[in-house]
Amino acid sequence: MQSRTPASRAGRPRDPAADAAILAATRQALVELGWSKLTLGDVATRAGVAKTTLYRRWAGKNELVVDAVAELFDELELPDRGSLADDIEGVVLQFAAILARPEAKSGLMAVVAEATRDDALRERIRSSIVERQMRLVLQGRARAQKRGELPPEPDPREAARTVDLIFDVVAGAVVHRTLVSGKAADEEWVRSFTRVLIGGLASSA
Repeated sequence: MQSRTPASRAGRPRDPAADAAILAATRQALVELGWSKLTLGDVATRAGVAKTTLYRRWAGKNELVVDAVAELFDELELPDRGSLADDIEGVVLQFAAILARPEAKSGLMAVVAEATRDDALRERIRSSIVERQMRLVLQGRARAQKRGELPPEPDPREAARTVDLIFDVVAGAVVHRTLVSGKAADEEWVRSFTRVLIGGLASSA
């Protein structure tokens, strides 16, 4: 699991323990209060820190919630189950389980909605969540290539485009399934999705 803390500002003393407490308190407040009632003051009280400690780290609620949700996704690990299909199924099931948590569900949907009119927030989501979890695609692709399940991609630009596309397909499908459609991404669905992802539409026939 990766350990990440918010980007520091010049001259600001760092306290990883305070960061961790604040992010945990944010997730707790999301569950108990919901997005609309969550305030930075309430989070500071729950975390046992001064408001100034919190305000030095985050400009507002949007940025704080992004970092709190991003920490959940850092729990994702790519299992080594012996094949590309089994590895994908393992990580997708983990992803769906995280999205099913109330704090992830309410937090992610809220910040994505806010990001439609806030370019800086969209960039924070990209850097704090998307770029950090690209590691899973890179690991999975490298492992599958080593096994001989995927061909090598000598062109770095084409390889980067492939990584972006795989991430978009997986993340988009799971988020839509669980948060938009409100359906379960259970083992049966994940197995079918993985078959289509690897083999293309013809494999689902």
